[in-house]
Amino acid sequence: MAKSSRVMEKPTPQYGSDVVVDLLKAFEIEYISINPGATFRGLHDSLVNYGGNHMPEIILCPHEEIAVAVAQGYARARGKPMVSAVHNIVGLQHASMAIYNAWCDRLPVIVLGGTGPMDTAHRRPWIDWVHTALVQGNMVRDFVKWDDQPASVEAVADSFIRAYRLATTDPMGPVYICYDSDVQEKKLDGEIPFPPLDRYPAPLSLQAPEEGFSKTIRWLLEAKAPVIMADWVGRKEAGFQGLIELAELLAIPVFDQYGRLNFPCSHPLNLTGMQERVLGETDLVLVLDVPDMEGAATKRAQEMGRRTPIPLLSPGTKIINVGLDDLLVRAWSTDFNKLREADLSMLADTSVFLPELVRRLKDEKNELKKRESQIEDRRTRWSKLHAEREEGLVKQARAKWDEKPIATARLYSEMAEALKNEDWVLTNGTSSGRENFYIRANKFNQILGKYKGGGLGYGLPASLGAALAHKGSGKICVDLQPDGDFLFTASGLWTAAHHKIPLLIVVCSNHSYYNDEEHQERMAQARGRPVENKTIGIRIEDPIVDFATLARSYGIWSTGPVTEPKDLGKALRDGLKIVKEGRAALIDVECQMR
Repeated sequence: MAKSSRVMEKPTPQYGSDVVVDLLKAFEIEYISINPGATFRGLHDSLVNYGGNHMPEIILCPHEEIAVAVAQGYARARGKPMVSAVHNIVGLQHASMAIYNAWCDRLPVIVLGGTGPMDTAHRRPWIDWVHTALVQGNMVRDFVKWDDQPASVEAVADSFIRAYRLATTDPMGPVYICYDSDVQEKKLDGEIPFPPLDRYPAPLSLQAPEEGFSKTIRWLLEAKAPVIMADWVGRKEAGFQGLIELAELLAIPVFDQYGRLNFPCSHPLNLTGMQERVLGETDLVLVLDVPDMEGAATKRAQEMGRRTPIPLLSPGTKIINVGLDDLLVRAWSTDFNKLREADLSMLADTSVFLPELVRRLKDEKNELKKRESQIEDRRTRWSKLHAEREEGLVKQARAKWDEKPIATARLYSEMAEALKNEDWVLTNGTSSGRENFYIRANKFNQILGKYKGGGLGYGLPASLGAALAHKGSGKICVDLQPDGDFLFTASGLWTAAHHKIPLLIVVCSNHSYYNDEEHQERMAQARGRPVENKTIGIRIEDPIVDFATLARSYGIWSTGPVTEPKDLGKALRDGLKIVKEGRAALIDVECQMR
């Protein structure tokens, strides 16, 4: 939808929902993603006719889950909130999966809703009754940082300011505000007080205590084989750069869990994927923003259908845990993971902790000098191991280069080649993150990371939100899109076409919800049943989805399915050309299961 051309000269709000639009503008919210609904018709009118459909601009989505996931992807890319609006009970139920994903991902998404009228004397028969709840926020309260339903226009400003501040205070997370239809549509008789926003700043970041610094520094210097694990450090550039400095200063290898891009992929100290080779001999682990420590430090084993995590760390290994995730532990969902072991645990924002830790370590000149030889020996050893990993990846890609269906190693290698001279961002990837070994990212926020909630349907809409955040920046946004996930929210292609969102969508078509094939195979083996039945109820075949034709039906340029390995490079270059013209492009690639 085009932005309004009329000039807005600080109009006076006339209705309750006009006040909401003033707040959105005051907080410089660029976009609001919606699927239209009558319970926020007052807000919708205010966005268009009072706000001029500018700051925020409406992004129309075919489903509420898409609308919220777009805002999640935008928040990943920009580090600040985008707003979504959803229609009463039914819209909130559609949106709930995406809200949960944003909660598990600790991202600042602001969801607005409409309800009512709460005054039963003002309701229409049937529809206003089945679309009203006491209170609507109950539905999502267990996986938002806060929800509110202001009962008057006068309460709207305080409610929104609190919601914004809570959403953007680490650990970040989604919030939900529900506006009664009567509040939205109330005709104002006079001025509504609008508090100065600079009087309500977000709190300063949480820093580690002195004891935490002194122990961490002493233990790091004393350790013979320290390692670092990181998952959400890369949400802020100060954390990303601080981690690089720390690793280089003491020659400590880093294992990236890819909740964000935490460490440059091609750095010689990046040993991600080699945990089994290294963790058994480490004597100290610095754990930075890793909510799932068990997953990071164990090997998953499947024996007779049972899930058995095997520890990779020796029993005497010291563990230092730094993060803020414990501040969002709730009783409903166990997204807080297994209770973490630690010899030292600190509640601190890693983006302020790491730069200060590095500064203090650099002051330990005498201690660093004494350990110079040990540090350089580590650097040489870990660099060799990194090079070994890189050589193995090249050999694997060569061995599978001409296989059909197309090997994922070739797909990722061809993508890296097509993007090598571009300023690119990988907005979405596979659950394994294996593509990151080939499409090597070295810049802050160049890989936006794995989704954390595990709800399918995330990839396309979140990528649209990220591409929206980067629109006009010259960055090439790439969605490496699994086919099963794509089918949940494929109608998001319409939003891409309508709003001219430049995004390169590479669909990995293996025609299966393959993760479940592996589970069914284990079940069959454990129970002595036919393994060949593992595909029933899982394969996306008969018919095979023609994603290229589907994309064209939504007005998206597409090609494929690409079945010949030799055709892959050209398809990627052709799609890249379309994206550079400011449009979305889809390439359907028939590829191997893994």
